Amino acid sequence: MEVSSLPISASHRGKLISAGYSSLSSLSSVSPSKLAQDLKISENEVLEILKVVSARKWVDKIENRSHAIMNGAQTAWDILHEEESSICITTSCSDLDEILGGGIRCKEVTEIGGVPGIGKTQLGIQLAVNVQIPADYGGLGGKAIYIDTEGSFMVERASQIAEACAEDMLEYNSLLRKDSQACRVDKPPKAFMDNIFYFRICTYTEQIAVVNYLEKFINEHKDIKIVIIDSITFHFRQEFEDMALRTRLLSGMALKLMKLAKKFNLAVVLLNQVTTKYNEGSFQLTLALGDSWAHASTNRIILYWNGNERYAYIDKSPSMRSASAPYAVTSRGIRNSASNCKRVKLM
Repeated sequence: MEVSSLPISASHRGKLISAGYSSLSSLSSVSPSKLAQDLKISENEVLEILKVVSARKWVDKIENRSHAIMNGAQTAWDILHEEESSICITTSCSDLDEILGGGIRCKEVTEIGGVPGIGKTQLGIQLAVNVQIPADYGGLGGKAIYIDTEGSFMVERASQIAEACAEDMLEYNSLLRKDSQACRVDKPPKAFMDNIFYFRICTYTEQIAVVNYLEKFINEHKDIKIVIIDSITFHFRQEFEDMALRTRLLSGMALKLMKLAKKFNLAVVLLNQVTTKYNEGSFQLTLALGDSWAHASTNRIILYWNGNERYAYIDKSPSMRSASAPYAVTSRGIRNSASNCKRVKLM
């Protein structure tokens, strides 16, 4: 915005330009006394000029936001085409990938919850590794942010899963090309580990601060394609008595994560704990943080035991039907269960 377009007197405009103040940004850091000295006018006149400048900046900000919203409009066809052409992050379990439509989707927030020991952290680490699978192997070739609120991230386990992923890529390469000279994977396990950015969070205020910092961090570190919070729940269950405040803070954090997913075309995965809920005369297990939190994610996946077998169930999704699939936690990471039968759960 140029000073020449400000609604002030012509003499004041001329003095501003002559003194080198040709744009509104040039007036943002100057003090009233310094400006009065440069323009050789009274401080009262300077305060009137700065009042007009402040009002103009506010109007320009509103107009820029309006233009951004209008320019960001898409047709439903464009959105459908984007969804059909997007690449998902594989879970390394083909049965689970199948009911998810290929894996964990970018531009969406996916909540994954379940009882302790069901494999939530294992799945989180698996996704942090799998997001790095190169495009030549059907992956995104991206990087991961892992936000650990419970201290459950195991670097040795991440290394083990990364090594297994590199071996799987080598095997795939061998089958595809059938040429021993071509069977080289230029992504050793260490490279996988280098591309997982880890944040250890010890309080809910730290958690909010890191979420607020994510946009700047992602701008500085290109190719981030997944943000994992393990777990979203921990500090908000331990340190809160004011439930209204907790709901406001969680809602604000959820909105920021949704915007990040859309803006940077990345996946946000929120791992959640379970709690008990009294319903129709009995206590039932349900995901933590209450009913209002259920709207914070695009997709909701519940992990549960069926006998001695682990299952994943799609509890909520705008684009996928409710279905369940078995999976296993092995020494190599998340894999297909020995039993590969899938079933649709009727609600």
